[in-house]
Amino acid sequence: MSFDSAFRVFHYLTFRAILGVLTSLAISLLFGPAMIRKLTNKNIGQSIRELGPQSHYEKKGTPTMGGTMILVAVAVSTLLWADLKNHYVWTILLVTLGYGIIGFIDDYRKVIRRNSDGLSAKAKYFWQSVIGLVAAVFLYKTAALPAETQFFVPFFKDVVFNMGWLYVVLTYFVIVGSSNAVNLTDGLDGLAIMPTVMVAGGLGIFAYLSGHNEFANYLAIPFLPHSGELIVFCSALIGAGLGFLWFNTYPAMVFMGDVGALALGAALGLLAVLVRQEVVLVIMGGVFVMETLSVIIQVASFKMTGKRVFRMAPIHHHFELKGWPEPRVIVRFWIITVVLVLIGLATLKLR
Repeated sequence: MSFDSAFRVFHYLTFRAILGVLTSLAISLLFGPAMIRKLTNKNIGQSIRELGPQSHYEKKGTPTMGGTMILVAVAVSTLLWADLKNHYVWTILLVTLGYGIIGFIDDYRKVIRRNSDGLSAKAKYFWQSVIGLVAAVFLYKTAALPAETQFFVPFFKDVVFNMGWLYVVLTYFVIVGSSNAVNLTDGLDGLAIMPTVMVAGGLGIFAYLSGHNEFANYLAIPFLPHSGELIVFCSALIGAGLGFLWFNTYPAMVFMGDVGALALGAALGLLAVLVRQEVVLVIMGGVFVMETLSVIIQVASFKMTGKRVFRMAPIHHHFELKGWPEPRVIVRFWIITVVLVLIGLATLKLR
């Protein structure tokens, strides 16, 4: 085997995707213990809301901001194995890190200033909006094919809408909405990270297939020449997420904090936009949608009627207060996500 042919394997997306998983997983597992010790030594522990379930009080002081480890692993792995000439790769990497910075500032104020509220809601939403809008406008201006800004309805082969400038509005809401939905879900040990990993895997399959002309035509999904490289980012996210789950599984040794939750949510939202599968994201991320809707319903009901629909929102707390042990809530939500991801993948053939 010649020297050139030995390195030719690195041209294959599938091989680089495998390397992406292994690299980010290795980074998380190797550096995770040291990071947890450092966070513990610096007394960077989780603050617990006074209105939260009493069972959570024992978690006070557990190291947080572990999402930093996820972002480092994802960034390093993506930079090593992805095609850095691909503007999709840079867009999703920068948006993910940008939201991570917002979350980092929020966590910093919580754990250093001992303020459980962290960054103000207005400031957080403002910077989320800035990054979301910049990304949306950039993608709209750089779109080279009509399919890159069209809206596709799953289950129907020929139902396509030309969005025009509404693409910017949709992209903005998907990124910001997904970011906050994952953040709301991140309330139990491992509850948010495993659905994130599974949804990223599902969207990674869409990215790979959409980037291949023959597969895209056969499956009647949009052909997006730049999307294939996103599978490397997705694989890096999967590896980093599984590595983090090693330490975050019940009972958690570390929490991801907003630095992880906001960033990962934004990444999933932007992934769905880039592969033109926003509706599929709603299906696959049904747990995130359910958590968000439970908060909206709870707030609306209390303001209009003075009564609460759930014992506590987000809905995972409702089940806790009904007597479900925390691991039961977590695993059942994981099972629901497995089913929903499979339904999302089924839309590839049901068109």
